[in-house]
Amino acid sequence: MSTSTSSASQRIEALLDEKSFVEIGAKVTARATDFNLKQNDTPSDGVITGYGTIEGNRVYVYSQDASVIGGSIGEMHAKKIVGIYDLAMKTGTPVIGLIDSAGLRLQEATDALNSLGEIYFKQTMAKGVVPQITAVFGACGGGLAIVPSMTDFTFMEEKKAKLFVNSPNALDGNYADKNDTAAAKFQAEESGVVDFVGSEEDIIAQLRELISMIPGNNDDVALADCTDDLNRICPDLADCAGDTSILLSNIADDNNFVEVKAGYAKDMVTGFIRLDGMTVGCVANRTELVGEDGKIAEKYDGVLSVNGCEKATDFIYFCDSFGIPVLSVTNVKGYEASVCAEKKISRAVADMTAAFAGCDVPRVNVIVGKAYGSAYVSMNSKGIGCDLTFAWPDAQIGTMEASLAAKIMYDGQGADVIAEKTKEYAALQNNVESAAKRGYVDAVIAPEDTRKHLIYAFEMLYA
Repeated sequence: MSTSTSSASQRIEALLDEKSFVEIGAKVTARATDFNLKQNDTPSDGVITGYGTIEGNRVYVYSQDASVIGGSIGEMHAKKIVGIYDLAMKTGTPVIGLIDSAGLRLQEATDALNSLGEIYFKQTMAKGVVPQITAVFGACGGGLAIVPSMTDFTFMEEKKAKLFVNSPNALDGNYADKNDTAAAKFQAEESGVVDFVGSEEDIIAQLRELISMIPGNNDDVALADCTDDLNRICPDLADCAGDTSILLSNIADDNNFVEVKAGYAKDMVTGFIRLDGMTVGCVANRTELVGEDGKIAEKYDGVLSVNGCEKATDFIYFCDSFGIPVLSVTNVKGYEASVCAEKKISRAVADMTAAFAGCDVPRVNVIVGKAYGSAYVSMNSKGIGCDLTFAWPDAQIGTMEASLAAKIMYDGQGADVIAEKTKEYAALQNNVESAAKRGYVDAVIAPEDTRKHLIYAFEMLYA
């Protein structure tokens, strides 16, 4: 590696397996001469590039060095990143970018602009071919902010990192102390660009875990040895129907659930688990969020939201591109209802529906609560091609809640009639048995047996 002891080189050393890094282009320097740039020493032109391993998995990596002209992007800087992408696509290897940059190098003007375009182009060509991951440790502003937004997963350091197209002070009526739109919290919870937030040490650990969970390319298979009991019973799983992040953790091998975009659109849960060593992508409705103290911290309406659908759509497309089977956990009764949501909800649901329906990977759905109307149809139902559907005994499947259906069908009738017809409708239409009799549910399973049923299902489908 370069003899530099900069944060850029230290981050690579922390990320990769010990002594596995091989540097490429260590002698490259800037060749621009305008504005006396030639007089400045530009070791590696502000970016360290090369390859190594994470838990034995090959990766290509670039790490921007803010100590060299602010880590700014110039012609040769970009050329090194582009070269890493070419090698990664040729060898079927993930690309990890560690970002800490002042942005475009002003001294190189149009050369820098063109070079940034070349990075965008390579990112586009690599989409769906090899996984792309970025981690923002320092500044990432202006056009450079597009780079992490084009990758599959983005990590962000929680205190020092800044990610923005326009700085907070450049937004009308805003300033950083009022609303720091460049901060990790905003980018993770409001914009949804960032998937993981934490300290630098947390990010390195999470990055290594993610790389070990996903395949190296679109022809690879993500498998690991399983030491967990394939028939393990999950006795309290029925209590987890509200917070499905806990449900997914319980059924996963060794209870390990890697959640993606945990801070964004919390009514929809996305992430990865392993079942008998096989990586499975999970998309689940959530009606409550349980805090670390075991108490309910937040509640949600049990409906599809614009942000939730968009979050699910991107995740499903990633899974489909890289051959990762998809598990959905359904507990939904309708759609987000507001003037703001109405502007985008139909398109957002349509995109999610198309993502599910267009999947070529094995798909399994588990209905753990309510499954009403077309919102249920869009949540990976058999109608849009789900391979296998399981349901818990208390699941409710139908066009709408029984009480609402009775009110519509018997409008103007007395309360006694409505109450009677509500019970009748629930018995005839909304129970899981009626759906199973029509083949819309393949099996009614006990909640505690969910893990073993899913393992057998995915093994059968993947064979």
